[in-house]
Amino acid sequence: MANLEINNTLKRLRNSYRLVVMNDDTYEEVVTFRLSRLSVYIGLSTVFVLLVGLTIALIAFSPLKYYIPGYGTRESRTALQVLKIRTDSLEQAIRYKEQYLDGVKKVLSGNAPSQLDTIPAALPKTETSND
Repeated sequence: MANLEINNTLKRLRNSYRLVVMNDDTYEEVVTFRLSRLSVYIGLSTVFVLLVGLTIALIAFSPLKYYIPGYGTRESRTALQVLKIRTDSLEQAIRYKEQYLDGVKKVLSGNAPSQLDTIPAALPKTETSND
């Protein structure tokens, strides 16, 4: 059953048709084309692929690419990277200052946790001699 449907579809694609363009006043044939559904499909697909390729080439190799969002010159991309690095370092510096100020506020208000500022050092024991 499926094999018959495939054969029928292939036969329909390969059936040839005639397209005639005629002059309406004189009924003279201007152009005659012999076409099949398969040739029309292949022709339209080829035209579509060529148009897409030409559009991509036009955008890629002309100044139109600068109008695409997210695409810019090399200088603007490097400047953006420098600004991102600078912004990150400034945010980190602000975070450190806020932590410092929070610590100072806690100490001034008396809510400082009871912890030592230094780490206890383990000193080696020395032997004392009594002569």
